[in-house]
Amino acid sequence: MMKTVHVAVYDTFADWEIGHAIAHINKPTWHKQPGRYAVATVGATLSPITTMGGMRVVPDITLDEARPQDSAILILAGNDIWPTEQFTPFAEKAREFLAAGVPVAAICGATGGLALAGLLDDREHTSNAAEFLEGVGYAGASLYRDEPAVTDRDLITGSATAPVEFARAILERLDVFEPSVLASWFKLYGHRDPAGFYELMAV
Repeated sequence: MMKTVHVAVYDTFADWEIGHAIAHINKPTWHKQPGRYAVATVGATLSPITTMGGMRVVPDITLDEARPQDSAILILAGNDIWPTEQFTPFAEKAREFLAAGVPVAAICGATGGLALAGLLDDREHTSNAAEFLEGVGYAGASLYRDEPAVTDRDLITGSATAPVEFARAILERLDVFEPSVLASWFKLYGHRDPAGFYELMAV
């Protein structure tokens, strides 16, 4: 049965931070089970949002319509609204997904929004820097890991400087590729090693 990959969209959405992840989830090439996932955008309303790169995106559905039982994962890109009330509904939706045992992946500023909501207090996590999260006054500082991407149970977090590592963690969690294919994928996109391309072409 097809599962939906829900991508939260909001003004100042950091376009580049989740591009590797959603492009390779949506594109069936090299997938273990092509057609298993579909990507859908989720907004606070159905009004268009403007990304950090200036692109206008019309959400497919609203947050109220995004149900954990219909979802494979909720992905939250970085943004400039994370410390404001505009981001609160997205953090609360992440809380709902995690409570239901559905993965949530957050990168860059979105990790700050989750920290403010207390969702990083009891899970290992990363972000742009330990100091970035310490500034919000959260209780999870002892669980901060200085790594590009960290997975703890159903929560994936990533640094703004590590969109490829973040994507790898998502692709691994969703079991999109065979492990050997994911290794070749990361060889190409993570290490910029052309050998990865030829390995993928042989799949």
